[in-house]
Amino acid sequence: MNDTPPAVPFSSAGNAVQAAHAIREGVLYEVRKAVVGQDEALELMLCGLIAGGHVLLEGVPGVAKTLMAKALARTIGSDFKRIQFTPDLMPADILGTSVFDLKSQSFVLVRGPIFTDLLLADEINRAPAKTQSALLEAMQERGVSMEGRNLTLSPLFTVFATQNPVESEGTYPLPEAQLDRFLLKIEVGYPAPDEEDAILASVHRGFDSGDLARAGVNAAVSKDGLLAARAALNEVTVEPPVLAYIRKLVAATRTSSRIRLGAGPRAGVHLLLASKALAALRGRGFVTPDDVRFLAGPVLKHRLLLSPDAELDGATPTDVLREVVQGVEVPR
Repeated sequence: MNDTPPAVPFSSAGNAVQAAHAIREGVLYEVRKAVVGQDEALELMLCGLIAGGHVLLEGVPGVAKTLMAKALARTIGSDFKRIQFTPDLMPADILGTSVFDLKSQSFVLVRGPIFTDLLLADEINRAPAKTQSALLEAMQERGVSMEGRNLTLSPLFTVFATQNPVESEGTYPLPEAQLDRFLLKIEVGYPAPDEEDAILASVHRGFDSGDLARAGVNAAVSKDGLLAARAALNEVTVEPPVLAYIRKLVAATRTSSRIRLGAGPRAGVHLLLASKALAALRGRGFVTPDDVRFLAGPVLKHRLLLSPDAELDGATPTDVLREVVQGVEVPR
């Protein structure tokens, strides 16, 4: 466990950027009580939350994807619900449905788990396209259309989705339109040897990932505090050369001979918002080219389709994107 004391509450911070930085320190302090390592992934998840975007976590089973989402939600003091996606999951299982109430002799809307602040869509690629499309509108519009009614979701509504990149049996690949709705795709890897030693020692002492309260994971910020922290994005400045750098990076994915489908304008918007959120979380009121380069992979690589030649060469989106980023001049 980290010995750093919890960060100051949101209300005591001097301005929005300092408040966002305090939230980062407080949230990471609490999450580390349950999650060993994965600091970069946790920072990126918090970055997506501050930027108001959805996050896709990809990794083999057992690397704490679900635990990170649950622990992060607990530190925010917000409503949290989880859906285990399966091939027989129907849209009504996500959105809800109308049931007939015998007492009132009328139909009553029973809201589904999507009506929450943070939604964990576990193994999202196990549900068929019809069910995934039910999630698509909610992710983009933060609203749900049901039986002729438009229902608004929580202003904090954020989807943390997980998927296994290895197993293909019984899965449905996410369509490009849905992948493009995710602000970030975070690859969660294996822990380092010393981190794995710490995990084993923690379990030996009695740690139970299903009981975060016993682990001492507490709220570090309120829901209102997190929404107020999003105001930090308005205080973060982006100089014209950095804006141009973002545009050039996105445009370069469309001209590379090794990419069949490059990133669209939404990718540039997401890269800008994520960069501003990262700067605020790190306590800065301005975006640097290093912020943009750090986020280029998580923001862009899941939006790219490689050319047949690149695939035959065994290249991955990460490899090709690295070449693209290296080919774009960094502003001074």
